[in-house]
Amino acid sequence: MNQQFELFEIANPCIGVCTSNKKGYCFGCLRSRPERQLWLNMTNEQRREVLRLVSGRRQRIEQMKQRKGEQLGFDFEEVTEELF
Repeated sequence: MNQQFELFEIANPCIGVCTSNKKGYCFGCLRSRPERQLWLNMTNEQRREVLRLVSGRRQRIEQMKQRKGEQLGFDFEEVTEELF
C-alpha cells in the first residue's frame, strides 16, 4: 500500500479547558482520558482517528442541544384554557 508522507504533525486539539465529565471526556477537546494521555505517542493515523471520534461526539452534543431546545421551545405567551 502506498503511504502518504506527512509534512505537518497533527496539532493537539487541547484548548486549555481541562475538566472532565463523569465518563472521563474532556469538556474542552472532547477526548477521553486515554486519548489525552496517549496523544504524544500516537501516530498521525491514530490522531486522525481520535479527531474523527471527537467530531462525532461534537455532532451528537449539538444534536442533543437542538432536541432539548425543541422540547423546551413551547410558547409561554400562548393562551391556555382555565381549569376552574
